[in-house]
Amino acid sequence: MSAKNDICSASERFYAALNRMTNGDAAPMAHVWARGGSVSAQHPIGGRDAGYDTVIASFSKLAEIAGGGEIRLVDQSIDAGSDMAVESGVETGTLIIGGREAPIHHRVTNVYRRESGEWKLAHHHTDLSPALIEILNRLGEPA
Repeated sequence: MSAKNDICSASERFYAALNRMTNGDAAPMAHVWARGGSVSAQHPIGGRDAGYDTVIASFSKLAEIAGGGEIRLVDQSIDAGSDMAVESGVETGTLIIGGREAPIHHRVTNVYRRESGEWKLAHHHTDLSPALIEILNRLGEPA
Protein backbone atom coordinates (compact mmCIF):
# COMPACT_ATOMS: atom_id res chain seq x y z
CA MET A 1 0.00 0.00 0.00
CA SER A 2 1.31 3.47 -0.87
CA ALA A 3 1.78 6.20 1.71
CA LYS A 4 -1.10 8.13 0.13
CA ASN A 5 -3.42 5.14 0.52
CA ASP A 6 -2.27 4.74 4.14
CA ILE A 7 -3.08 8.42 4.79
CA CYS A 8 -6.52 7.97 3.19
CA SER A 9 -7.13 5.10 5.61
CA ALA A 10 -5.93 7.16 8.59
CA SER A 11 -8.18 10.02 7.46
CA GLU A 12 -11.16 7.67 7.20
CA ARG A 13 -10.48 6.48 10.76
CA PHE A 14 -10.28 10.08 12.01
CA TYR A 15 -13.53 11.15 10.34
CA ALA A 16 -15.28 7.98 11.58
CA ALA A 17 -14.10 8.90 15.11
CA LEU A 18 -15.21 12.52 14.58
CA ASN A 19 -18.66 11.34 13.57
CA ARG A 20 -18.87 9.08 16.60
CA MET A 21 -17.99 12.16 18.67
CA THR A 22 -20.87 14.09 17.06
CA ASN A 23 -23.14 11.36 18.39
CA GLY A 24 -21.78 11.52 21.94
CA ASP A 25 -18.98 8.94 21.84
CA ALA A 26 -15.46 10.38 21.91
CA ALA A 27 -13.75 7.09 22.82
CA PRO A 28 -12.56 6.31 19.25
CA MET A 29 -10.59 9.59 19.20
CA ALA A 30 -8.08 8.06 21.60
CA HIS A 31 -7.01 5.60 18.91
CA VAL A 32 -6.51 7.97 15.96
CA TRP A 33 -4.19 10.51 17.58
CA ALA A 34 -0.40 10.20 17.88
CA ARG A 35 0.96 9.68 21.37
CA GLY A 36 4.64 10.49 20.84
CA GLY A 37 5.85 14.01 20.32
CA SER A 38 3.52 16.95 20.49
CA VAL A 39 0.00 16.92 19.09
CA SER A 40 -2.31 19.89 18.76
CA ALA A 41 -5.73 20.94 17.56
CA GLN A 42 -7.16 24.28 16.54
CA HIS A 43 -10.90 23.63 16.54
CA PRO A 44 -13.70 25.47 14.73
CA ILE A 45 -14.73 26.92 18.12
CA GLY A 46 -11.39 28.68 18.56
CA GLY A 47 -8.43 28.21 20.81
CA ARG A 48 -5.54 25.80 20.57
CA ASP A 49 -5.20 22.56 22.47
CA ALA A 50 -1.72 21.10 22.89
CA GLY A 51 -0.74 17.65 24.11
CA TYR A 52 -2.49 14.31 23.69
CA ASP A 53 -4.48 14.42 26.94
CA THR A 54 -5.70 17.98 26.33
CA VAL A 55 -6.72 17.27 22.73
CA ILE A 56 -8.62 14.11 23.68
CA ALA A 57 -10.30 15.92 26.58
CA SER A 58 -11.52 18.67 24.25
CA PHE A 59 -13.22 16.13 21.97
CA SER A 60 -14.69 14.38 25.02
CA LYS A 61 -16.13 17.63 26.35
CA LEU A 62 -17.81 18.37 23.03
CA ALA A 63 -19.16 14.80 22.83
CA GLU A 64 -20.95 15.38 26.15
CA ILE A 65 -23.18 18.06 24.59
CA ALA A 66 -23.27 16.78 21.00
CA GLY A 67 -26.58 15.47 19.78
CA GLY A 68 -25.86 14.19 16.29
CA GLY A 69 -24.69 15.26 12.91
CA GLU A 70 -22.32 14.16 10.23
CA ILE A 71 -19.03 15.67 9.10
CA ARG A 72 -17.22 14.56 5.97
CA LEU A 73 -14.10 15.65 4.16
CA VAL A 74 -14.37 16.81 0.55
CA ASP A 75 -11.79 18.19 -1.87
CA GLN A 76 -9.14 16.08 -0.15
CA SER A 77 -5.51 16.69 -1.07
CA ILE A 78 -2.62 14.68 0.40
CA ASP A 79 1.13 15.28 0.35
CA ALA A 80 2.89 12.36 2.02
CA GLY A 81 6.52 11.84 2.93
CA SER A 82 8.10 8.87 4.64
CA ASP A 83 6.99 9.72 8.19
CA MET A 84 4.86 12.89 7.94
CA ALA A 85 1.93 13.82 5.73
CA VAL A 86 -0.34 16.80 5.22
CA GLU A 87 -3.98 16.51 4.24
CA SER A 88 -6.16 19.47 3.34
CA GLY A 89 -9.73 19.82 2.23
CA VAL A 90 -13.11 21.08 3.32
CA GLU A 91 -15.13 19.67 6.20
CA THR A 92 -18.83 19.80 5.41
CA GLY A 93 -21.99 18.62 7.12
CA THR A 94 -23.90 19.45 10.28
CA LEU A 95 -23.35 19.26 14.02
CA ILE A 96 -26.08 19.40 16.64
CA ILE A 97 -24.98 20.96 19.93
CA GLY A 98 -27.40 21.49 22.79
CA GLY A 99 -30.34 20.81 20.46
CA ARG A 100 -29.25 23.41 17.94
CA GLU A 101 -27.97 22.51 14.48
CA ALA A 102 -24.92 24.24 13.03
CA PRO A 103 -23.86 23.94 9.42
CA ILE A 104 -20.28 22.77 8.96
CA HIS A 105 -18.37 24.08 5.97
CA HIS A 106 -14.79 25.07 6.67
CA ARG A 107 -11.30 24.47 5.40
CA VAL A 108 -9.19 21.97 7.27
CA THR A 109 -5.56 20.92 7.47
CA ASN A 110 -4.58 17.65 9.13
CA VAL A 111 -1.01 16.57 9.78
CA TYR A 112 -0.25 12.88 10.21
CA ARG A 113 2.86 11.27 11.67
CA ARG A 114 3.94 7.65 11.36
CA GLU A 115 4.25 6.03 14.79
CA SER A 116 5.33 2.42 15.14
CA GLY A 117 4.47 1.85 11.50
CA GLU A 118 0.96 3.34 11.75
CA TRP A 119 -0.23 6.77 10.60
CA LYS A 120 -1.75 8.85 13.41
CA LEU A 121 -3.10 12.38 13.56
CA ALA A 122 -0.61 14.90 14.94
CA HIS A 123 -2.43 18.19 14.20
CA HIS A 124 -5.97 19.20 13.21
CA HIS A 125 -6.72 22.81 12.21
CA THR A 126 -9.99 24.23 10.90
CA ASP A 127 -11.44 27.62 10.11
CA LEU A 128 -13.52 29.17 12.86
CA SER A 129 -17.25 28.41 12.81
CA PRO A 130 -19.31 31.44 13.89
CA ALA A 131 -22.41 29.21 14.08
CA LEU A 132 -20.78 26.79 16.55
CA ILE A 133 -19.32 29.62 18.61
CA GLU A 134 -22.75 31.30 18.82
CA ILE A 135 -24.41 28.07 19.97
CA LEU A 136 -21.77 27.48 22.66
CA ASN A 137 -22.11 31.07 23.86
CA ARG A 138 -25.90 30.65 24.14
CA LEU A 139 -25.38 27.47 26.13
CA GLY A 140 -22.94 29.23 28.44
CA GLU A 141 -20.11 26.93 27.32
CA PRO A 142 -16.68 28.50 26.69
CA ALA A 143 -15.78 28.48 23.01
